[in-house]
Amino acid sequence: MVKARKYVVRKYFEGVPKRSDFEIVEYELPPLKNGEVLIKTEWVSVDPYLRAYNKNAPVPYDQFSYQVGIVEDSKCPSYPIGTRIVTHNGWCDYSVVDIPKISESNTSGNSLDVTYKLPDLKGLSPSLGIGAVGMPGITAYFGFLEICQPKAGETVVVTGAAGAVGSVVGQIAKIKGCKVIGFAGSDDKVKWLEEELGFDKAFNYKTVDIQTVLKAAAPNGVDCYFDNVGGEMSSVIIGQMNKFGRVSVCGSISSYNEDPTKMPKATILQPSVNVKELKIEGFLVTRWNNRWREAITQLIAWIQSGHLKTNEHVTVGFDKLYDAFVGMLAGDNIGKAVVKI
Repeated sequence: MVKARKYVVRKYFEGVPKRSDFEIVEYELPPLKNGEVLIKTEWVSVDPYLRAYNKNAPVPYDQFSYQVGIVEDSKCPSYPIGTRIVTHNGWCDYSVVDIPKISESNTSGNSLDVTYKLPDLKGLSPSLGIGAVGMPGITAYFGFLEICQPKAGETVVVTGAAGAVGSVVGQIAKIKGCKVIGFAGSDDKVKWLEEELGFDKAFNYKTVDIQTVLKAAAPNGVDCYFDNVGGEMSSVIIGQMNKFGRVSVCGSISSYNEDPTKMPKATILQPSVNVKELKIEGFLVTRWNNRWREAITQLIAWIQSGHLKTNEHVTVGFDKLYDAFVGMLAGDNIGKAVVKI
């Protein structure tokens, strides 16, 4: 018998998630059956969607998230001991997966619960399998390229630009020959975006007048906007878009901790959308589940060639998962927030 631990959400989050909303449960895993593998968790991802999807399941529920683990015992010949695997098994230190039930073919569905062997990362850290070459990187790849369809010479704006998704979007935009402007929440992030990632311009949205600095940085207007935050900032950016501009709506992290009955108000968008004939499209990365490997292959190639740089904000310890999660929601991370178990 293997003793395991997991985080169980006992209470729906109200505002910023509290430690008391979670309970760490210890339990014993049953012996493996044919087709099953025992996974020891190595890396766990903390992402904004964990907050946004909090009320999608009845409480209590096991806290979900992507993780990279290693097979410690196997009754599935195609997943021998030592195989690294990406799952959506969440905040736990050990888990059991029935491979025939949740096989690699599950990437053809429309679910977050994907399970697949970690691709050959060419010597890169396995943690990138839940970052730049995992769900966040794949989100950036398809959410930007498929919806915005950027053209060389166009101006792209990214909010949440120093996060796991936004930082990849901005670099893909540079690869495609675009001018890139990013908004982030600290001067350190602005410096990182400009000096390390090659953004043409970046701003600390907390200390500038967004309308003024955007007009100066993009005097000819904005063609593509990748929206991670929502709120008034997005209304201002959309108000400065060009004719036939494209907006890819990935998230609205500015409102995730707000009371749903008292959501913040933002300037109405319809006049800009109508007059400038804008396309605004929301998406979930699961739309492209059957194409994840395409994105992973390209993202690895860009990292290997030096065109795509990665940065991880690493927290160590199973007992630190909550701290890492709340810190990520507060914007403590530059790049991808991950927890080493």
